[in-house]
Amino acid sequence: MSKTTEKPTVMDTSTRLAYDRTRLAYENTMMAWVRTATSLITFGFSVYKFFQFDIKRGQEFSGSVGPREFGLMMITFGLVSLLAGTLQHVVSLRQLRMEYPATPRSMAALLAGLVSILGLVALVVVLFRQ
Repeated sequence: MSKTTEKPTVMDTSTRLAYDRTRLAYENTMMAWVRTATSLITFGFSVYKFFQFDIKRGQEFSGSVGPREFGLMMITFGLVSLLAGTLQHVVSLRQLRMEYPATPRSMAALLAGLVSILGLVALVVVLFRQ
């Protein structure tokens, strides 16, 4: 039984720099998705908490969409945008890995996972606390 080993792709300097630029552009795009999602999640949670304090002081809210619903909506949009960005990032890196198998793992994807945990915690808190 012999294992077939893939030969590392040898790239000239120009190709290597183009590859690095492409990979870093993918990482940069993923970080933009993470920033957007983090902003939406934290804004939604902040609105919920801010108005929660007002309601505790006896002020009533008479709108059609309350602060809790608005917070849930913003957190959900943040999580959905993070999912969309992560899917785009995974597809892009898979295409790059097909051409260059030695493509390193994405640290931006790891950060996206951590932010998604933050978002899920915020979503659960807003859902189950009245």
